[in-house]
Amino acid sequence: MSRYGLKEFLAASIQKDQGQGLFELEGDRILEVNLKGEIWTKTGSMIAYLGTVKFEREGILQQGLGNLLKKAISGEGTKLTKASGRGVVYLADAGKKITILNLENESIFVNANDVLAFEPSLKYDIRMLRKMAAMMSGGLFNALFQGSGMIAITSHYDPLTIRVTPDRPVVTDPNATIAWSGNLTPEFKTDISLKTFFGRGSGESIQMLFQGDGFVVIQPFEEIYMQHA
Repeated sequence: MSRYGLKEFLAASIQKDQGQGLFELEGDRILEVNLKGEIWTKTGSMIAYLGTVKFEREGILQQGLGNLLKKAISGEGTKLTKASGRGVVYLADAGKKITILNLENESIFVNANDVLAFEPSLKYDIRMLRKMAAMMSGGLFNALFQGSGMIAITSHYDPLTIRVTPDRPVVTDPNATIAWSGNLTPEFKTDISLKTFFGRGSGESIQMLFQGDGFVVIQPFEEIYMQHA
């Protein structure tokens, strides 16, 4: 446990303006949003704010996507809230590490539960990996982001990006997979030997196969919310 005098603690932990624009990291687990307009945030992720900021959970329900989100995804953590106004908003998600991505006319799939915040300039769509739902008791939802703008995603500990090439496909555990390039469509397969070894409910028996030219992002942690007993 760290021990500080009060002045030392204030100097070490006080908010610091890095001048990085809309999204700025305070450490690696708190996102500072310098808001001048509006952004989408993960519901429940706001931990503090300054200025005149309005939070609206129901705005997205006016869109078809919002209806899909409400019906298809269970749990408060995967719903979205729109923050609008002028001020500074601080976001966090269960102490998970935050990574800021700046898309420039690009696309990326992100596990829906790992989306912390994104700019309205990005087009997005929530999708369910239906074959995954058929293979497991429950489903896996992901969000496809396209266009130009910033998005903040979360991971347990440091994420690892693995390149996928035509001559080197990549196989991952669905419970540890948080994102992949928008041009890739994963296939699902069941490893019978692993299923027998670990038991019918084991996540290791189901694998995601990525083929083509792109990347996949994994974390050193298995998200158990993707799998239901």
